[in-house]
Amino acid sequence: MTGPLDALRRYYDGRKPALMGARHSFAVLCPLVEQDGELHLLFEVRAAGLPQAGEVCFPGGRAEAGESAAVCALRETEEELAIPPVEITLLGEMDFLYRRQSLVHPLVGLVSPDGMDAMRPSADEVAEVFTVPLRFFQTTPPEVYAYDLLPQVGEDFPYDAVGITRSYPWAREHIEVPIWHYEGHVIWGLTARIVRDLISKL
Repeated sequence: MTGPLDALRRYYDGRKPALMGARHSFAVLCPLVEQDGELHLLFEVRAAGLPQAGEVCFPGGRAEAGESAAVCALRETEEELAIPPVEITLLGEMDFLYRRQSLVHPLVGLVSPDGMDAMRPSADEVAEVFTVPLRFFQTTPPEVYAYDLLPQVGEDFPYDAVGITRSYPWAREHIEVPIWHYEGHVIWGLTARIVRDLISKL
C-alpha cells in the first residue's frame, strides 16, 4: 500500500517545473535569416479570420500534450510557413513570458537558404511575410507605452476571515508595450517584447 509520500515522490521525481495553474503552454520561433550579408528577423502578418487578424507575429502556437517547446515551435512554423524543421538550426530557448495564465516559450532559430526557398505561407493563417534587418532594431529604439493591470476584488471577499482590511494593498502589475514602425508594419506587444529581449543580448 502506498501513501501520500510515495505519491509525491513519484510525481516530483525528475519533473520539470511549470507555471502553477497554467491552462496552456505556447511556443514561438524567432526566425533569423541571412539576406544581403546581414541577419534579418522574419515576421508574419496574421490572416483575416484569425484572432488578432492583421497583427505582426512570429510563427508559433499552442503546444500539444507532451510536446516540448522546440518541437512545438518547429511544427507550428512548418504548418504556417511550410519551412521543414531540418532547415532550421535552433540556437536556444529564450526566457519565457507569462500571458493569460499561460507560458510562452520563444526560441531563436536560423532558417537556411533552402528553408527560405521552401517557404509557402498558409493562406489560412498568414496574410503576408516580411523581414527586418536586426540592425534596424539595434539602432532604432522602440516607442514604449505602459499600462497598469489593476486588481478588482469582489465585495464579497472575506477580509475579516483572512485577517486583512479593505485597504489591503493588492498587487498591481505594470506592463510596458514596445512599438516599432517599419515600412508600413507595426511590430508591438508580445512580439516586440521578444525582439527587445533578443536585441538586448547583442
